[in-house]
Amino acid sequence: MKTIKNSFILLAAMTLVTSAFAFEEPPAKEDRERQAIVRGNNRFVLELYAKLRDKEGNLFCSPYSISTAVAMVCAGARGQTEQQIAEAMHFPIAPAADPAPPSNLLPRREQFHRRFRDVMDSLNSRTEKGAYELHVANALWGQRGCRFYKEYIELVETNYHGRLTEVDFITAAERARETINTWVEKQTKEKIKNLIPPGALDRLTRLVLTNAIYFKGSWASRFEKEGTRQAPFTLTGGDKVNVLMMNQTETFNYMQAEDFQVLEMPYVENELSMLIFLPKQFDGLNEFERALSFENLSEWLMKLRKTKVIASIPRFKITSEFALTDVLKSMGIKDAFSDKADFSAMTGMKDLYISAVLHKAYVDVTEEGTEAAAATGIVVGITSVQPPPPTFRADHPFLFLIRDNLTGSILFIGRVMNPAAAS
Repeated sequence: MKTIKNSFILLAAMTLVTSAFAFEEPPAKEDRERQAIVRGNNRFVLELYAKLRDKEGNLFCSPYSISTAVAMVCAGARGQTEQQIAEAMHFPIAPAADPAPPSNLLPRREQFHRRFRDVMDSLNSRTEKGAYELHVANALWGQRGCRFYKEYIELVETNYHGRLTEVDFITAAERARETINTWVEKQTKEKIKNLIPPGALDRLTRLVLTNAIYFKGSWASRFEKEGTRQAPFTLTGGDKVNVLMMNQTETFNYMQAEDFQVLEMPYVENELSMLIFLPKQFDGLNEFERALSFENLSEWLMKLRKTKVIASIPRFKITSEFALTDVLKSMGIKDAFSDKADFSAMTGMKDLYISAVLHKAYVDVTEEGTEAAAATGIVVGITSVQPPPPTFRADHPFLFLIRDNLTGSILFIGRVMNPAAAS
């Protein structure tokens, strides 16, 4: 007879609006551990995007938000469940049974969670400077009376700043849903609403884990509103739509390959930036997406050089939502969603499994919020014998990502297929 297992739900919500205190220099060992986590997270970014890109139209998500939520789940997993999560997410955790793990893996899971905390704390410390808003928040929502291990709750609270709040899924699931959705709305400045849809929680739910990430930053070099004009944007099929195109000529990090261009536009303080990858052909994004990998991205970023660029970028707003259960299963996390799941580090019992992974994301890119002191519209000294500056005109589908330059973490990734499409 098949055992009935109680379930829990993993949620990752994020929001980015229009569009950072650096690490104190750590000892070399801690720095290597932190970089191993960042590299693993960035690999997951691109592998997840490869799974999601078949979805039609505009797309936006925060793999960093998803990684953080899954890391909290991983803290409660053991055995093959933990190993599958770590391998699929590229968490550098050595298998518990390995007496001599490779040097690129952290020999103890406690080290992994501490270093994950270091990256998150670096992000959360930025808002104190006042140049922009950036914060990551986590929370646990547990069934009232369910006995979770004190060690697990303390680990999540210490390393992810996620406190446990008791709710009643058994007799008041709808009220619990409203409570959790309200928390998400508050953490994302009301940009993410109704993350948990009706019916997602029921009397068998025992735990909901939530992550929310919010960013609001200003361009280091502003787009003047007077320069924004209606212009045609060519869709993949060749049709054209009129969109509001922002324009400026400025010195940016830039590179040009045979089939695409890359433009990096920093936010104030130059601690975060948006990178836009623009195929040269209006229908070239699908081919570019197939070439997108961790190794290729690393190579492209090394080729960026300061260049005066005539930049034209459309205003756009995107809201995306995903049910990620099948995606994560296809990436190798199988036991966690079945009766084979081992989350015994949460309660001491093997009666929990993940019933849903939900993610919702929002981005709004406009001209506003830029600090004028960093804006330079003219480069003194350019003469007529110099070649004209390259033109970066994003008037057809492109891919973009938001990267934290201090840690190297890719926080957001998305694509624009049609800026005029309803968000």
